[in-house]
Amino acid sequence: MEPGNDTRNSDFILLGFSEEARLQPFLFGVFLSMYLVTMLGNLLIIVATISDSLFQMPMYFFLSNLSFVDICFISTTVPKMLVNLQTHSKAITYEGCLTQMYFFVLFAITDIFLLTVMAYDRFVAICHPLHYTVVMNPQFCGLLLLVSWVISALNSFLHTLLVLRVSFCTRVEISHIFCEFTQVVHLACSDIFLNVMVMYFAVVLVGGGTLSGILYSYSKIVSSIRAISSVQGKYKAFSTCASHLSVVSLFYCTSFSVYLSSASKQNSHSRVVASVMYSIVTPMLNPFIYSLKNKDIKRALQRFFRVKE
Repeated sequence: MEPGNDTRNSDFILLGFSEEARLQPFLFGVFLSMYLVTMLGNLLIIVATISDSLFQMPMYFFLSNLSFVDICFISTTVPKMLVNLQTHSKAITYEGCLTQMYFFVLFAITDIFLLTVMAYDRFVAICHPLHYTVVMNPQFCGLLLLVSWVISALNSFLHTLLVLRVSFCTRVEISHIFCEFTQVVHLACSDIFLNVMVMYFAVVLVGGGTLSGILYSYSKIVSSIRAISSVQGKYKAFSTCASHLSVVSLFYCTSFSVYLSSASKQNSHSRVVASVMYSIVTPMLNPFIYSLKNKDIKRALQRFFRVKE
């Protein structure tokens, strides 16, 4: 341990959006509303897919897991942010910051893998419909889910372990609303070459690999849809992919903007906004995208609420 590294016994400071006290109640209300909407929307998706026998399909199995991950994803950052806004505190402990980083990376990568698996599911359903039930059997779906969680957990553990080796100055101010990995690493006082190399290697391998898989799946899907003769058949095939494609576009565009904006160290506000978009706004919008574009989910929710009445 290098001299002056007593950060483990002190707090990190999350600077957040604004230091103006009059804006804190407004920000608290906005983020609390977004958190509650996200929780309610994703819980409804989970309830709809579990309670209705019509949803015993791989697509909805992965969708319910995606909603669960989104709930965990937003719960990693927002509750602590709300506590800090309410108590007018900006502090987070060293241990709390590491824990937040670990789970944030874990759920973000699991989200990416689930979106990739869902693209593969649509590829098999549209391009190989006769073999769909054989290929996407319950055992294989469970294996895909397990592999996604294991790889995400190992990747997150590696990044967190590498953060433990670096030294921080006595007072660390993070220009963010939570302990975002790249922000924390670049505030270290010791050499971070290994951390940066592993981080970019993981981004290229995980981000690039999964995006390539999604693009390949959809290139094959588009080719298969174009080969369908009837307009109604084309519309039905495309409608099964529209929701997933919208979520993929939203997640990747906003998450990539974080890494693009991180190259500009002078514009910290844009990095915060970009991070909020993919870590808070995206999990909030996902249930609306799927429910608005999926008639089966809307009907299932209507039946569920009629039963409750």
